[in-house]
Amino acid sequence: MIEEMVVEVAKWRFLQAHPDRKRSPRGFMDGVSLRLSAVEEGSAVPVISLVMAGGTLFPPENQTYFIEARDAIVGAIAAAGSTNQAAILEHLPEHTLSYFDRIGRSLREGEVMELSRDGEAAPARLTKETRRTLVLASSKARAFSEETTVRGVVPEADQDNMTFQVQLPDGRKLPVTMSEPHIDTILKAFNGYRDGLRVLLQGVARTTRTGRLERIESIEHMSLLDPLDIAARLDELKELQDGWLEGVGRAPSADGLDWLSSAFDAYFPDGLPLPYLYPTEDGDVRAEWSLGGVEASADVDLTSRVASWHELDLATDAEYARQLNLSSEEDWAWLIDRVRSGMLA
Repeated sequence: MIEEMVVEVAKWRFLQAHPDRKRSPRGFMDGVSLRLSAVEEGSAVPVISLVMAGGTLFPPENQTYFIEARDAIVGAIAAAGSTNQAAILEHLPEHTLSYFDRIGRSLREGEVMELSRDGEAAPARLTKETRRTLVLASSKARAFSEETTVRGVVPEADQDNMTFQVQLPDGRKLPVTMSEPHIDTILKAFNGYRDGLRVLLQGVARTTRTGRLERIESIEHMSLLDPLDIAARLDELKELQDGWLEGVGRAPSADGLDWLSSAFDAYFPDGLPLPYLYPTEDGDVRAEWSLGGVEASADVDLTSRVASWHELDLATDAEYARQLNLSSEEDWAWLIDRVRSGMLA
């Protein structure tokens, strides 16, 4: 895809230099190649240099346009990561920016694709954020594609037309095309809709300029979720508004819920019983476990990231309480051991 973009931009540079021409010459794209220069330690994203392969059939004048194309692409990426994002269009015309809708689409938060020009020590960095900026720098771009993960239910499935809908926690329904490997999962989710059976769907989504999901273009992975799935439940809590509890009750902060979801994902291992999660009146979250003859709960303060742990032995009425710092790996280990020991009781 990068190679295609280099060719297209090189043709644009050629036509700029030759306004009397309507098209580039025959054999114009011969000799263009990509070279993987390095893979940085600790990252699965390669550092890529755009280079030109030499050859007697490749006219030196045309090679110049490909070098200019490479430099223009790198310059636009650098501009997207700068404070002067308007400079993007000083490097590339609007019609070529649509290539970035496919280039780097699989980049995740924190991942970087680096592209460099000859003699430059600091490469331009294509990230999830700068890629979005590049696509939307075109006034013609109404939306862009990116990999996404959604959780929801399946209220509709049309086997004749091979389509279905996934309904998000906010009630919106996104149209999706069925793909053969996922049909059984889709139909199980559809049949379990009234019981609240939820799915995890990972794929490529179309997102508007304002960041609103419009549709799912393709599915890469789909699975049924545990009824107590942490991330799905916390997504539901994001939909609460102030006054949710009979006119009182503060809505939990979205940032706090995202943190708690990430913390459970990072620390809480598979195989342990998941807690029931409830919103609290003051805008926090309570997690509750039934562990044999013990009822355990953790009232999580989403601002301080401190949890008040409480246990009640139903047979003896004995109680135990402790404060936990959920930013601490050590305190998470204690909580996990407590849940695990309750399973074995």
